[in-house]
Amino acid sequence: MINQLYFLIKLPSMDNFYKYLPVSKEDQMWGLHVLNAGCNIIGKNTSYPSRDHPAHHYFSWNKGRILDEYQIIYITQGTGTFQSASVGESKVREGSVFVLFPHEWHRFKPDKSSGWNECWVGFKGTIADNIVINQFFSSNNALLDIGMNDEIMSLLLQIIEHAKNEKPGYQALVSGIVLHLMGHIYSTLKGQNITELNHTELIINKARLILRANIEKIISVEDLAEELNVSYSWFRRAFKDYTGIPPNQYHLQLKIEKAKLLLAEPSHSIKEIGLALNFDTPSHFSKLFKNKTGLSPEQFRLNANTNHVQQHNA
Repeated sequence: MINQLYFLIKLPSMDNFYKYLPVSKEDQMWGLHVLNAGCNIIGKNTSYPSRDHPAHHYFSWNKGRILDEYQIIYITQGTGTFQSASVGESKVREGSVFVLFPHEWHRFKPDKSSGWNECWVGFKGTIADNIVINQFFSSNNALLDIGMNDEIMSLLLQIIEHAKNEKPGYQALVSGIVLHLMGHIYSTLKGQNITELNHTELIINKARLILRANIEKIISVEDLAEELNVSYSWFRRAFKDYTGIPPNQYHLQLKIEKAKLLLAEPSHSIKEIGLALNFDTPSHFSKLFKNKTGLSPEQFRLNANTNHVQQHNA
């Protein structure tokens, strides 16, 4: 509620304000420069977008458009629709941010029944290009659910205010605010993932404890997922994303590491070790052990005993 009031209090002074900015060669050399910025209150049943915008920015819903710039657009009230070449037609809600990418076809509009309030900034530069190249922002994930965020609104309004005044050196200043804006959006999205990350981490850590406590047993991944009260497909995918390997391979690696410890003890035969770790046959154990370590169990035992003797003599 506080964030909505902030928007409603601050915006009327620049009701439907937008500005397209001149850019010098010096501005371009800075690495990031702002091309346009604005805020609009789009009422119910209002034609969209306004025909007051320059021809190269105006578009119709049927045709959409392609821009030679990045834009960050924040919807602080109302609902609508967004679509791009990389993102299918999607619902826009209050608190949505959508990012437009250079040379990427897109279109968007508010619902007639609600209208929406929008603030945006358009920009270009090698700094922005590098951020995208390094996958901090992606055209495949252009519609972001940020929620009502006072800091994001404040940064956009700062950009608009500086663009409105165009004081000497303002481009360097607003480019810094755009970078701050991108960083804040990225940080907010990361923060939203903490709850899910902790939930996933809790389940994966529990699974790893179960697997480690049952190295000698045959574990069904389906049964393990059931014990953890998650679906098999989710568990297998989440486990691999978190650890880098599927759960069955993780369990196998635990068995191999336990086999290494047992092989270092000459009191256990290779056949006994294989059976103790629930491999089907001694030959199956030997094959998997060599596949994982590059050595047969016999070679590993020989090397382990040789190293032990050398260390003892030293």
